[in-house]
Amino acid sequence: MSEQGVDNSKRQFLTTALTVVGAVGTGYIAVPFLAQMQPSTRAKAAGSPVEIDISKIEPGQLIRAAWRGKPVWVLFRTPEVLEILATDTGKLADPDSSESNQPASSQNDFRSIKPEIFIAVGLCTHLGCSPTFRPEIAPNDLGPEWKGGFFCPCHGSGFDLAGRVFRGVPAPTNLDVPPHHYISDTRILIGDNEANA
Repeated sequence: MSEQGVDNSKRQFLTTALTVVGAVGTGYIAVPFLAQMQPSTRAKAAGSPVEIDISKIEPGQLIRAAWRGKPVWVLFRTPEVLEILATDTGKLADPDSSESNQPASSQNDFRSIKPEIFIAVGLCTHLGCSPTFRPEIAPNDLGPEWKGGFFCPCHGSGFDLAGRVFRGVPAPTNLDVPPHHYISDTRILIGDNEANA
């Protein structure tokens, strides 16, 4: 049989058809494979912002929530506490929070958007233990000058009521302040700071 008698249009049609079928088949195989690599609904929810209602919080009270599997503290500080925080910085390792993790909206003397409301991740920056809330002004393990704060009993790290770490303790930095913003006067969204950016 000679080359002149072969119909190349049939061969070209079959090649094109098989290429298209192969591409569609590859797509059907790739879509479920790529979809299973996405985080699950549960994982997405775990990283989602958390809304906290602070309408019933009273001065001096600490409430707790969870965000991304971590404890988050919301503390309503009194005017007396704010006065102490502004003046009593001599024993702090990073009083200006220049080495610590907080959104720009919270990088101030009180480490908060509103001075009276303090929000922090409740994990010690040393080994991730959860410090205890010790608001009383009384002598304790950190000395007779204790003006209230957070104390980690695991290794003795202490933080003031703005989450600033004291000098000479194992914790290297202040408590983390998560990204957040106020939705209203009584509602805070933890995990999203777009409104304050």
